[in-house]
Parts: sequence; structure tokens; C-alpha cells
Amino acid sequence: MNRSREIVKVSIVGILANLVLVAFKAFVGLISGSIAVILDAVNNLSDALSSVITIVGTKLAGKAPDKKHPYGYGRIENISSVTIAVIVLLAGLAAFKESVEKIIHPEAADYGTISLIIIAAAVIVKLLLGRYVKSRGEKLNSQSLVASGSDALFDAVISASTLVAAAISLIFHVSIEGWLGAIISIIIVKSGVEILMESLNSIIGERVDTELSGKLKEYVNGFEDVRGAYDLSLHQYGPEKIIGSVHVEVPDDMTARQIHQLTRQITEGVIREFGILLTVGIYASNTGSDFSSIMRRTAQEIAQQHPAFRQLHGFYLEQEEKRVSFDLVLDFGCDAEGIRDAVLEEMRRRYPDYTFSAVLDTFFSD
Repeated sequence: MNRSREIVKVSIVGILANLVLVAFKAFVGLISGSIAVILDAVNNLSDALSSVITIVGTKLAGKAPDKKHPYGYGRIENISSVTIAVIVLLAGLAAFKESVEKIIHPEAADYGTISLIIIAAAVIVKLLLGRYVKSRGEKLNSQSLVASGSDALFDAVISASTLVAAAISLIFHVSIEGWLGAIISIIIVKSGVEILMESLNSIIGERVDTELSGKLKEYVNGFEDVRGAYDLSLHQYGPEKIIGSVHVEVPDDMTARQIHQLTRQITEGVIREFGILLTVGIYASNTGSDFSSIMRRTAQEIAQQHPAFRQLHGFYLEQEEKRVSFDLVLDFGCDAEGIRDAVLEEMRRRYPDYTFSAVLDTFFSD
């Protein structure tokens, strides 16, 4: 299945459906004088424009990597989502302004039978369109399509509320158009902010998903001679391209040839099973040294006394030089250097004949 082609097909369906809704709702809004229906039509127009941007973004994101952009153009999809969010925000703010004016200077809406039938039909169309676009977006891993589908489902609720306002107007002769328009505009703004934050988080770089990191580490730990997988870091360059790195602990008596074979097997296996290009680094682990194990447990116990402690790995004892090194992983926002110095000082106090050093690692993943 060609992901790009499928996203374009779904987006075209969304464009056509929304344009039809725009025409009908604008007609109903103008002849009835309903600001809520007109704003709903504007919202559908912004949805159609969002689908156009999704198509353009998907096409550009599919360009092959080149010398200037060796990681490809996949993040353009995130940029297109930011653009969609800005459009939604502007539409929501404009709608709010119009609604406030309608509240200050209310005008009675004149709903007819045909108008109500068209609005009801729009509710059904939006429900079907929203379910279709969202389900396809989840299957295609398209942030833009999922957002569009969710927005369409919410639009159905908004259109349904317009029917309620019409019923109130016809039965009680009370106009709540301005207030309903204000509520709709606030919902539009909220949706825009959520899309914007989600898109920006993807561009800035989010923490590795806990479930994915757990499965990856479990898979890597399954290889013979791997005594632990640490420092997993993943970078996403679009929905279909993830590059990362991981360190594995291996016995210190392995040859360069054996290490080469192992890292090759891990890299190829991760690509095959997860579609992720993973660079594998090496930590040596002492073999045949009970004293090294005792020292490691001691360092672990000392570090665990600090609430910010998350992990200790890469522990290695060079017995002849009496030198010990390890990596310390601490939580964000703590005095990392102070904690590291305190752990090292306590280790030096307990083992005065040895030299200790520790590298502070970033808490990239669980």
C-alpha cells in the first residue's frame, strides 16, 4: 500500500464532502440569518483547506533524501499540521468576534423546513466523514488525518447543537445564536491549540513511547551475549522514518569480530521487526570478577539513596589500573552534578585504593 497515495485519496474525499457542506450551510445561514450556521459553514471551509494542506504536505514529505537533507523531508508533515492549526485558530478567533457582535446586537433567525433538513443531513455526513477519515488516519499513521477526522466528528456535534438552537427559536421565540456561535468558536480555538501543541511537540522531539522502548529493549536483550540494553534514543523524521541508538553490555572477552557480528544482527533485526535504523554502541562487562559485581551493587545502593536516581549501567572495573567507570542516569530537574559527585565521593570513601569516574546520561527513555 502506497501511504502517500492513500492519504491524498482520503483528503480528496474530505475536500469534496466539506465543499458540499459549505455550499449548503452557507445557503441555509444566509436565508435564515443564522450566525451559527454561517460559522459552521466557515468551519467546513477551513476543514477543506486543511485537507488541501495535508495533500501538499504529504507530497513534499515524500521527496527522497538529498545531500542537503539526508534525513529526508518527512517532518514537512508536522509543519503542515502547524499550518492547519494556525488556520483553525484564526477561524475560531474570527468566529468569536462575529458571535460577540451577534450577542450585543441580536437578530432573530428564520429557520425553514428545508434549512433544518439540510442541517440534519450535514450532521449525518460529518459523522460518516469523521469516522472514515479518523480510522484511515490511524491506519496510515497520519497525524493530520486523525486530527481532521476528530474535528469532523466534533463538527457533527456542533451542527446538532445548531438544530437544538433552531428548535428553541421556533418553539420559545428566543434567539441564542450569538451564544451558540461563541461556544462553537471557543471549541474551534481549543481544537486549534491542541493540534498546534501536538505538532510542535513532534517537531521539538518527544520522549520515546514507553511501550515501544520496552519492546525494543526486550528484543535487543534477547540476543545471546547481550547483558543489558541502555541509552535508547529515537529521533523521528516523519511518520515513517525513525533513527536511533542504543548501548548494549557484552562480556569483555568478546573479540572485535564477535562484537561486529552481534551489532549487525541487532541492527538488521530491529530494522526488520520495527522498521527503525538503530546504531548499536558497546559497554564492556567484567567477566570472572565477583569483586566487580560487589562494587557495582554498592554503587547502585548508594545511587538509589537519591530520589532522582533512575539507572546505573556501563559499570566496568579495570583491575590492574584500579580504575572504575560507569554511567549514571538521573531524572530531569535535579542537581545532577551534585548527585554524581556525592555518589563518587562515597565510592572513594569505601574503596580508597580505586579511582572512580561517572558520566551523566540523559533520561531519554524508560
